[in-house]
Amino acid sequence: MGTQNPSVPPHAQARLAGNKHPNRRPGTAHRSGGLQHDNSRHTTRFTVVGNHLAQHRELSLLAIGLGVHLQSLPQGAPADIKTLAARFPEGATRIAAALRELEAHGYLRRERHRTPTGRIVTRTVSCNQPATARHRSEAHGHPENHAEASRRREAREESMPCRTREKPTPRKPLPAVPSPAYAAPALLEAATGLLADLHRHDPRLLLSARDAAHLAPGIAAWLERDVAPAAVRRALTADLPPEGVRCPAALLAHRLTAQLPPPPPFRAPAVPQPPRHPMRNCDGCDRGFRSPDPGTRCRECRTELREAA
Repeated sequence: MGTQNPSVPPHAQARLAGNKHPNRRPGTAHRSGGLQHDNSRHTTRFTVVGNHLAQHRELSLLAIGLGVHLQSLPQGAPADIKTLAARFPEGATRIAAALRELEAHGYLRRERHRTPTGRIVTRTVSCNQPATARHRSEAHGHPENHAEASRRREAREESMPCRTREKPTPRKPLPAVPSPAYAAPALLEAATGLLADLHRHDPRLLLSARDAAHLAPGIAAWLERDVAPAAVRRALTADLPPEGVRCPAALLAHRLTAQLPPPPPFRAPAVPQPPRHPMRNCDGCDRGFRSPDPGTRCRECRTELREAA
């Protein structure tokens, strides 16, 4: 008898089908499709963007792309809706909606600042890590930190001389308006009512009582010049700036002065005309002439009678 070879299998093994091969891990089936990367290392002109923005689950594709674009802009670059709408094919409405999405999720902040000249400007701040910025803001906004900052500010103000303490900025006076030739109470009352009703036609033209008292003589000057109240209202509310009205009272004062209509033309009183007397015949020369009294002579005949006398 021959010796049996233990290394030889007693029978041929069947081929394992599908994904049941012992050396193949589950979930690693061969896939011919899917995204493939062909990456090259950036050395210049690149921006690092977090996957929390690029793969955000709630932001729209337009908001994600706009957020990446804002993070790639240099410091101080314009980022208002008008500039972005001119840069991209999307309209101003879609860009404004995308900016609101970024602002709601913390990737964008809009802060209002006053310039040294007193003008209010809006500053756009792009946050590449909203969570970090939020934690930093909460740390600075803690009540204890606020109290400590208030105590330090009060101590610093107490140590400062009175002349160096900050004083509230006085309000800039409004431009002068025209005045009526005769400020009748009824005319000023109608002008005040017209000013109080302007915000019903445009909510941006809401005036205070102080502003209305300043503008009322200008409205009265228009009404005095035979301008209908509806025409005055149209002149004040038409073609307002699309970006908004910063100071409605100053805008209305400028329009009341710059667009003041001319006064109505002067009408001279009618000169009474002499009466036309009936035609009569002269008793001396039988010439026809006009005279109020019958039986009289004409001018030539009267002259001859005076000379003869």
